[in-house]
Amino acid sequence: MSDDDDDVEADEGQEEPAREGRSRRLLGPSGPLARAFEGYEDREGQLAMADAVERALDEDRVLLCEAGTGTGKTLAYLVPAILSGRKVVISTATKALEEQIFAKDLPLVAEYLGLRVSAALVKGLGNYLCLRRLDELRTSPEANHDAGVMRSLPVVEAWARETEVGDLSELVTLAESDPIRREVCSSSETRIGSACPFFEKCFVTRMKREAEEARVLVVNHHLFFADLSLKLGRGNVPGAGALPPYDAVIFDEAHELEDIATEFFGTRISGSRVDSMLRDADRAFIASGLADRILGRGEGTAIVAIVREAADRFFAAVARVAGEAAREGRVELKREVWAGELVDAYHHFDEALEALAGYASAHAITEAVALVGTRAETLRADAAKIVDGKSNQVTWVEVRARSVSVGASAVDVGWLFREGVFERIGGVVLTSATMTAKAGDFRFLRTRLGLDERVTVPVDELVVPSPFDYASRALLYTPRDLPEASEPAFLAASADRIVELVDIVGGGAFVLCTSNRSMVALGRALAGRVPGPLMVQGQAPKRMLLSKFRAAHHAVLVATMSFWEGVDVPGDALRLVVIDKIPFAVPTDPVVVARSQAIEQAGHSPFATYTVPQAAITLKQGFGRLIRTRQDRGIVAILDRRVRTRGYGALLLDGLPPAARTERIDEVKAFWARILAEDSA
Repeated sequence: MSDDDDDVEADEGQEEPAREGRSRRLLGPSGPLARAFEGYEDREGQLAMADAVERALDEDRVLLCEAGTGTGKTLAYLVPAILSGRKVVISTATKALEEQIFAKDLPLVAEYLGLRVSAALVKGLGNYLCLRRLDELRTSPEANHDAGVMRSLPVVEAWARETEVGDLSELVTLAESDPIRREVCSSSETRIGSACPFFEKCFVTRMKREAEEARVLVVNHHLFFADLSLKLGRGNVPGAGALPPYDAVIFDEAHELEDIATEFFGTRISGSRVDSMLRDADRAFIASGLADRILGRGEGTAIVAIVREAADRFFAAVARVAGEAAREGRVELKREVWAGELVDAYHHFDEALEALAGYASAHAITEAVALVGTRAETLRADAAKIVDGKSNQVTWVEVRARSVSVGASAVDVGWLFREGVFERIGGVVLTSATMTAKAGDFRFLRTRLGLDERVTVPVDELVVPSPFDYASRALLYTPRDLPEASEPAFLAASADRIVELVDIVGGGAFVLCTSNRSMVALGRALAGRVPGPLMVQGQAPKRMLLSKFRAAHHAVLVATMSFWEGVDVPGDALRLVVIDKIPFAVPTDPVVVARSQAIEQAGHSPFATYTVPQAAITLKQGFGRLIRTRQDRGIVAILDRRVRTRGYGALLLDGLPPAARTERIDEVKAFWARILAEDSA
């Protein structure tokens, strides 16, 4: 959405509100929204948040705001952002919220509040079609010999002739898992820039120009930190980065920030990343005439084959050193393992990459060939960072079915937020429905994001409770009579209890699991035992599963962490949320272990100050799937008896919404019978 004029405009004939409380006047009981919608409900929490956001943006402050579900937090920050007159980045954790803000909320603000502002939806480069890579794939041997490419390439080419924005999500006729998507998408590693022959037609070029002109940029956290890593890595040089300069940032879904920042300020190399670079290298050599177009042979492609063999040897050695444990998740690679076969394989890999980089640089007939050399050198540098190691990082390996990854992650990212965000940017707002482990206590988040006495920017805190009537519309069921979650009998007993709960409400249930293993096991245990359709995450794309779940109204969906948050199923389709276990972080994960050790060395209890608060926030997210509107009602069941029998259970429960609570299944039945009676009255 954009206008010819970047300045905010008011409705014709409407006076601009006084500077103090401008947002409150627009959103309040006598404002245009109240006049436009019959039965409009004044939400004091929304107005209080809008006041706080307005102050943060006007006075270059940091605001931490937990806004419960239903408070209308999106409008509470959008309106002040537009009125501020500044260039504001709005960053979210999920594409769904990113697209909702751009396609729904900003147009609503323009239509009903008379606030029009130029805005741009900016996605990561991987979301856009790269015309150069498509052209190189078209002329590669795979176009005539690879059955998958031969089948999918015409679909991509036909769409490419019609699309206006080049967003690959438009390609609904092509499976999300189709390998051709990664062969034709843009990326920071493959983008050439103004020297590219497709630069003026490029979808990324168009997106960047729109971002330059816009006053509100809607992005996601991944792109924000990709941009920040580029800016900080180049000494904050003007023009560096994925985003143009901006004045303020609003982080929605801010509870995700530490994990995403850790990902982007770490280093990772993988077999799939190397394979992608080598396929592009082959195509670049063929397209530039350095290799035979029919046979695909040449000096450069021979070096590519050497790199591929060296990479296979290196990742195989890494997998052997890591052992079977790496197939269950990340495991640490300690300094002493970089010896013998593994270090020999690394040096062989490094030398092969050096040869490829040298060849590409010496034969840089085209920018695409030169880029091969740049990417090979980047891979060398990243591998060296991982092998050499440094303070404040932990090195790890993960083995998946199709690829081995080895990387290094930061143990502490607090410095990044202090220096790169809070002290560098003007106003900074962090908001989410789940930011505190217990009501009003932001200590956990502040500790993790470096918001301590070293931050010179003033910091405000605000908790806005949800307006929903949890006490009468929701019930929290926490049974004590199931086996301990660690006992083998827990799975069968929990499956039996889930069947009982589903029978009470007639389906419409999410079963949220804390691991893939539990998800698969519970999916099998529930098969044939629930009245409606049974779905298990992974059977179909997430969006398709949710669409089928909503349409069925009495389905049961068994899922893991990606369904704990960012999933919105309002109405009768979802009336039961079952959580199998307390969502503690994997205790053996190298980053968790390293952070716990750092906390212990500082004289604190890692379990009390890190593990439990993090689980409390995740648990609150899972609970939050149930009630999405004032009309919603239902039951949340936590089957892990530790929430009732362990001392830390009280903290976990205290952080949840104020629903009625019970440990007895007969009271669950009575609650649901009352709800049905009220609904039919």
